[in-house]
Amino acid sequence: MIKVFHALAAAAAAAAIATAGMCGTALAGADPGAGPAVGAARAAADDYPPKVTVMGEGELLVTPDIMRLNAGVEVRTDTPGQAFSQARQAAARLTRALLDAGIALKDLRTTELSLAPVYDDYPKIAGYRAAQGVEVVVRDLDNADKAVDTVVSVGPEARLNGVSFELSDNNAALRAARDLAFADAKARAQQYARLAGGTLGDVLTIREQDVTPPRPIMFAAAGVADRSSISPGQQNVSVHVQVVYSMMV
Repeated sequence: MIKVFHALAAAAAAAAIATAGMCGTALAGADPGAGPAVGAARAAADDYPPKVTVMGEGELLVTPDIMRLNAGVEVRTDTPGQAFSQARQAAARLTRALLDAGIALKDLRTTELSLAPVYDDYPKIAGYRAAQGVEVVVRDLDNADKAVDTVVSVGPEARLNGVSFELSDNNAALRAARDLAFADAKARAQQYARLAGGTLGDVLTIREQDVTPPRPIMFAAAGVADRSSISPGQQNVSVHVQVVYSMMV
């Protein structure tokens, strides 16, 4: 029985070797260029029709139409109660003055309410400081100077902490920048298609990139005080768009 088993095993091994040899012969006889040719045909199909990929840029300058004035009042006295009471009274005068100057109540927002000791030589308390801040939204820039002067007229407690300017409608500026960016992309694509001896086809993909919306312009309090007239300046708005077109040759 042992001899029979070894004979069967030897026969099986011989058959395996023969089978491997036949497979090797079949592979060797195959066309070695068949694989790459199929890949090349697939790549050619993927690249048809030809495409033109361009980046378009749309940029414009816009003038802000809103001013945010950061103002408030500050009082320093010997006692905390006195400081807080006087600061609240000064803040009430400031609010009334701004309302009388034409600022709507909805455009006034309290931004600070504080009370703290003042030290000359810690921990010795020299007095107390109380403050109340307000953000004033000026929607008509022709009244910007008037709003600043109104704050100053409240008295020695008045404080100016700076201004910022912004657009009331950022979306309108961004839409205009997108129009410019897409027109720029189309003009570039048409030029490249013509240089390549073809004509521009349909839009295949659009991808918006690198959007720069209008950002508030900040000015310090010293800059506000030194200006005889408040100027909002201009802000840059830009949009970049990648567009892929088909090209007919």
